[in-house]
Parts: sequence; C-alpha cells; structure tokens
Amino acid sequence: MRKARKKKRQKMLKNLIEKDPFLTDEELADKFEVSIQTIRLDRMEMGIPEMRERTKNLAQNAYQRLTSVTEGEVIGELIELELNKYAESYLRATEDMALKKTPIIRGHHIFAQANSLAVAAIDAEIVLTGSSEVKFQKIAKVGEILKAKAYVRKYKKNKYYIDVNTYSDEDEIFSSSFVMFAKKKGEIQE
Repeated sequence: MRKARKKKRQKMLKNLIEKDPFLTDEELADKFEVSIQTIRLDRMEMGIPEMRERTKNLAQNAYQRLTSVTEGEVIGELIELELNKYAESYLRATEDMALKKTPIIRGHHIFAQANSLAVAAIDAEIVLTGSSEVKFQKIAKVGEILKAKAYVRKYKKNKYYIDVNTYSDEDEIFSSSFVMFAKKKGEIQE
C-alpha cells in the first residue's frame, strides 16, 4: 500500500515539475501534504534536480539560441526559445522593483520583461521596437514569479507582430502587442 502511494505521488510529482519547473520543494510538499524531506528524497530517487538547477538547465539551452540580444539583455531568465515562433521567461519580483511604500511592482519592470522577450524571439542581428500596445490587468507583488510568454503572430520581411502575456501563477497580469523591426548591422547608421 505504501509503495503504491509513493509511486503514485512520484508520478504526479514528475508531471507537476514538467508542467512548472519553478515549483520549490516547499510548494510541492504543501501540494502533496508531505514533508520537504519526502519531496527531496522522491526527487533524488527519480533523478530530478532541485528548482535552481532545473531552471539553470532550461536557461542555458534557451540562451544558446539567441541571435538578437545577449544573455544580459534579457530581463528575467529566458527558459524557452524557438526563434521566430515562441519565447518564455520568468522574473522573480524583488523589493528593489517595488514602489517604496508598498510591495507593488512598478510597471516598467513588467514592460521591460515583455519587450526584451519580444526582441529575443526574433532571429535577426538587430531588433528594434516599432510600437507597442499594453494593458496592465492586475498588480504584481514582491515575491511573485512573473512568467512572460511571447508568440510571434506573423512576420513579413523585416516586420514582426508579437503578442506577449505575463502571468503570476495562473492570473494574467499584463498583455501586450508589439510591432518589431529586424535590421542588419549595415542598415544602422552610427
């Protein structure tokens, strides 16, 4: 009976981590109503690394494909990238991003994550933002993990239309549509 429960928990644990690699051992322990140590043992038995290592591995794979920006120019951690199609990043909201008197995150941090992700999604030497339409739908607070997802809706020659949505847990907090322009180094006057 115990082995069957353990096997079932481990299967569910693996599925949850595949779906959301940012889940901490503490969060998983709460979901399964077991100790943190039980989660760690389950992970080790199945060869699943801790959250920091999982996200580091995702980021390394995504950063290797960047063409328009360098690793330090992406706001947040890039975790998935399929050039000219899709990109995803996460940003842990910290106190230095918040308004001085509240734990509410200032909007320019959320916008910067979305804009840099739109740039990263394009396979070009240089990518410039032409325009954007943005909508803040909910506030974000210190401690939340903001997941941004960019989708290249369409492109023609050097003009790209990209939608970026940002979530905290399952709640959409920000949506944006960008028009981006891809350029070659020789097309930019210094």
